[in-house]
Amino acid sequence: MNLSKYLRAVSIMAVGAAVAIGFSGVPGQAAPKKGGILNFVVPDEPPSWDGHRETTFALIHPFAPFYSLLIKVNPENPSSPTDFVCDLCTEMPTPTDGGRTYTFKIKQGVKFHDGTPLTAQDVVASYNKIIFPPEGTTSARVAYFVMVDSVSAPDEHTVVFKLKYPSGAFIPALATPYNFIYSKAKLDQDIRWYEKNVMGSGPFKFAGREAGASVRGERNNDYHVPGQPYLDGFEAIFSSKQAVRVQAIRGDRAAIEFRGFPPKSRDDLVDALGKDITVQESDWNCVLLFTPNHKKKPFDDVRVRRALTLAVDRWDGSKSLSRIAIVKAVGGVVFPGHPLAAAKADLEQIPGFWPDINKSRAEAKRLLQEAGVSDLTFVLSNRAVDQPYTIVGTWLIDQWRQIGVTVEQKMEPTGPFYARLRSQEFDVTMDFNCQSVVNPLLDIGKFLSTDTGNESYGGYIDRDLDKIFEAMNRAPEEAEQRKLMRQFEKRVLDEQAHSFVTLWWNRIIPHRSYVKGWKISPSHYLNQDLANVWLDK
Repeated sequence: MNLSKYLRAVSIMAVGAAVAIGFSGVPGQAAPKKGGILNFVVPDEPPSWDGHRETTFALIHPFAPFYSLLIKVNPENPSSPTDFVCDLCTEMPTPTDGGRTYTFKIKQGVKFHDGTPLTAQDVVASYNKIIFPPEGTTSARVAYFVMVDSVSAPDEHTVVFKLKYPSGAFIPALATPYNFIYSKAKLDQDIRWYEKNVMGSGPFKFAGREAGASVRGERNNDYHVPGQPYLDGFEAIFSSKQAVRVQAIRGDRAAIEFRGFPPKSRDDLVDALGKDITVQESDWNCVLLFTPNHKKKPFDDVRVRRALTLAVDRWDGSKSLSRIAIVKAVGGVVFPGHPLAAAKADLEQIPGFWPDINKSRAEAKRLLQEAGVSDLTFVLSNRAVDQPYTIVGTWLIDQWRQIGVTVEQKMEPTGPFYARLRSQEFDVTMDFNCQSVVNPLLDIGKFLSTDTGNESYGGYIDRDLDKIFEAMNRAPEEAEQRKLMRQFEKRVLDEQAHSFVTLWWNRIIPHRSYVKGWKISPSHYLNQDLANVWLDK
């Protein structure tokens, strides 16, 4: 199977299911109504407002409604990893030059919120910032575009991407929801302007922010999609405590949280609200990791790193944690169930996934003793977000205790936590790989060398790993991709023990039944511009 056919075939995967409780049909089935303010809760605030830099849902949920994308996942079919539609372009292009050239025509008459016209030059400036970030800036998705050679605008309404080699991973990368189209004028004025400011061309205009409390948006009457948005506006309300967020929905002070609740919160809301609550559920392209700092002793020793993963019983952890947290599936570096994912038999060959936990922990103790740190103590840096960071972190500490390792958990708000990750001032950190479009050929860019992936926080350089990644993205056949993926996975999780997978997430969204038009996806980053959402009340 060639790469393009393989990517199309992925769309038949069962990556999610919607379950309606007390509601007939699926969200958005009736004719949309105009008006109303959507109040929703967000568990955290973003470190900055720049979509090109950040990786957190805390940026997407309140800020995606202010921006347009070149292309996006179809909001009517967001569970498909291959159903893409134009946002600012006029039609999806057919590649030329043997799959190396993609030419996009840009809609005419689109305006930024300050009234200035949006042209191909703005699209080019935005993607150049993402793909080739200037010195002094950070782009979290450089590794997604390793196949891109150049981006240019031959005229005001045409954008041309030239690739180094054909890659079926390119279009999914292009549709990443963080790829906000910025004003070239603003970027020329200050390349970091968008870290603290908002000015897009999306369905909603920025209407204000109260630090630590909320972000507000109002309808953009000049939006380039006729008839949308339906809402008059929205208010994203920040609340770090899960109990407060659940009570906000129960008391109708908010209608929805787009990230996800654990099973008990879902059940409590259903019991309390009956027909007034709708539940949508999906597998989730998000996984918690734990990453040792390779630049800090004793974690520069592969034996110590391997011991940490051998101590963790993922198979039993899935059974217990899935009852209280938004985690469930056991898997490797690829979204479970995907054709490139490891089968259970593959996983059981990797340290940390062996079926005999007693054997694993005995080997962990032996490795620590051999490395001279049988009484190892360290600090686990973690993000102060209850689901699932705190719960999984606490579970990990108990797992390590069983091999004689003493761990203190240091919880920090999102801003300081990210700063610690980026400065590599930690012993071992809770880490994560939460992606939007299910696209493993690029999603595993998280594990590349620190100077290549920009999201790799372990402080390691592994050129052999980088070469496997590049070969995978050039391989035309699924069989070869799968073979290379197993090599990549074994090197990350076993041979070099760079970073480790805990459990993949399970997405549960209970929301007020009057919220229509929004459909769940296997990512809490997709389908968040709110253009399709309307209120049936």
